[in-house]
Amino acid sequence: MMIVILDDHQNKNQMDANNSLNRRKFISDCTMVLGSAFILTNPLDSFASPFDIQALTVGQIMDLFVKEVPNAPFSSTVDTLKSGDREITVTGIVTTMFATIEVIRKAISLKANFIIAHEPTFYNHQDQTQWLEEDEVYRYKAALLKENNISVWRNHDYVHSLITDGVRKQVVEQLGWSQFGNPNQPVYILKPAPGLKELIEHTKKKLDIPMLRYMGDLNQRCEKVLLMPGAAGGMPQIRGIRNNKPDVLVCGEVAEWETAEYVRDARAKGDKLALIVMGHIASEEPGSLFMSKWLQQKIPQIKTIHLPAGNSLSFL
Repeated sequence: MMIVILDDHQNKNQMDANNSLNRRKFISDCTMVLGSAFILTNPLDSFASPFDIQALTVGQIMDLFVKEVPNAPFSSTVDTLKSGDREITVTGIVTTMFATIEVIRKAISLKANFIIAHEPTFYNHQDQTQWLEEDEVYRYKAALLKENNISVWRNHDYVHSLITDGVRKQVVEQLGWSQFGNPNQPVYILKPAPGLKELIEHTKKKLDIPMLRYMGDLNQRCEKVLLMPGAAGGMPQIRGIRNNKPDVLVCGEVAEWETAEYVRDARAKGDKLALIVMGHIASEEPGSLFMSKWLQQKIPQIKTIHLPAGNSLSFL
């Protein structure tokens, strides 16, 4: 074995060389990190990627998600393409609650050609369009999509049918209730129990709701919450109240002649029951954010952004 002994001058030169190399590596590493941060913090920039991406089609991305759903694909579902086709190569993805004309225009400006919406595009649950063929609003919207070669896929049944409902999962996370219950169950035990007014303010803040409707005593403590986002319907909501005996039902929307009247009569009977109505859009928009996060994790090479459709109605 040969042992090499360096004098002080040689040691100093070697240390300087190592320090120089380390400085160059540090600067290079920082440049890479800062460059990545710039990309991540500018989601509204063009979807053109600074690196080569693996080309994927609309159909391949749809199939990738559907494979994660138990017993899918479904023989009967509203989760079909509303415009475009499966063979379009995807340049960028927008997730949203509704593929509104405003969202479509924004997707065009971002050079995104795939919109994944949670709710209908053409004003009815099945997206039937025969009755709209002579309608100017429909024709304008359909032409806008066709002229820009944009595919719109509704992902409603599938995202709700994941082992953990994707919409509910994101709603619970945004409300900060993950530690208070199972995301596959509708009941949450809040500790410490907030008052109804406090719960209303918390819900508005976490889900970005300017105003919401409620029924009940604002000072009532709300420990046991029955959470039912979206439009579950009067019978499921009333059965949920009967079976779970909550302090408050927090739901997306109600038919005013069904659940609202049941709660009013329950209160007149003497039950300490409250109701918070978030609105359908506000209560399920988080599901589109869930979809965006899922896509960013599964196919990071294709840029994806969540664009909230917002509420179509204003409050005065």
